[in-house]
Amino acid sequence: MNRRDILKHSGLLAAGTLLGPAAVKAAGNSKRSPVLTVAHITDVHIREDLDAPARFKKCLEEIKKKKIDFFLNGGDSIFDASYDNVVRDRVTQLWGIWDDCISSLKSYEVHSCLGNHDMWWKAPSTDDSMYGKDYVVKRLKIPHRYYSFTRKGWHFIILDGNNDKTSLDEEQYQWLEKDLQALPAGTPTLVMSHYPILGVTPMLVGGGHGDHQRLKSLFFQHRDKVKVCLSGHNHLADNAVYNGIRYCCNGAMSGFWWGKGDKESAGEGYYLETPPGYAILRLYADGSVENEYIPHHW
Repeated sequence: MNRRDILKHSGLLAAGTLLGPAAVKAAGNSKRSPVLTVAHITDVHIREDLDAPARFKKCLEEIKKKKIDFFLNGGDSIFDASYDNVVRDRVTQLWGIWDDCISSLKSYEVHSCLGNHDMWWKAPSTDDSMYGKDYVVKRLKIPHRYYSFTRKGWHFIILDGNNDKTSLDEEQYQWLEKDLQALPAGTPTLVMSHYPILGVTPMLVGGGHGDHQRLKSLFFQHRDKVKVCLSGHNHLADNAVYNGIRYCCNGAMSGFWWGKGDKESAGEGYYLETPPGYAILRLYADGSVENEYIPHHW
């Protein structure tokens, strides 16, 4: 599959990013100790070929050496279940590869969100047990398509932007409002969605939340709580700050979908100017955050 075919099927648009291959560390003080160290992986797009399973497993072993507390998985875990020609056996195969790859993480919590390529919409009927989001929730072993949890004083909110206009449905938005309102004042909060809510890459390539105006206004109301919003989807990396909230779109574990790239790529495995990689987040008791994007060279 060449680049144009990938973009045609995935809906990703070509553009640049402001980040090069060097690790990017955003806002923080290395002299203090974080209360949590978290790995953010996204857009793994695991597949059976291109040695992707072995390369992914190698990267997971590298991450585990960082002494992290748990993993945040930003979606598009499998190569693609959403293509029109995908059949049941293909979906089962891809999720089986995913299960095998993350079997080494049994001692870690893995909190995932849904990516647009994870759902099988071409099942024979909507009543099929493998149709849509419920099946992905089951395969990822998460409580719901959106949910929240708290660890060591930090609150984590996982969103599902895979709805009309790449937005939260009204039920989910009302839940989000209540979840934020119920938090004690000053509770540091991390929000993760597959799609960027705000940032540089949506300006360059699109692919962002259609309800970004509504969400940024809600977050402004709770700016004493919401400290960082994580995303992926664009396979590009950026860090932006608006109203004191950090928006981090991190690059893809799969880079150029595990391929070498093409003449527009900056290097082996790159998607345009962004190398394949993962992020390490250091979260501090006072709500400050470091987001370090680390290229992973195979």
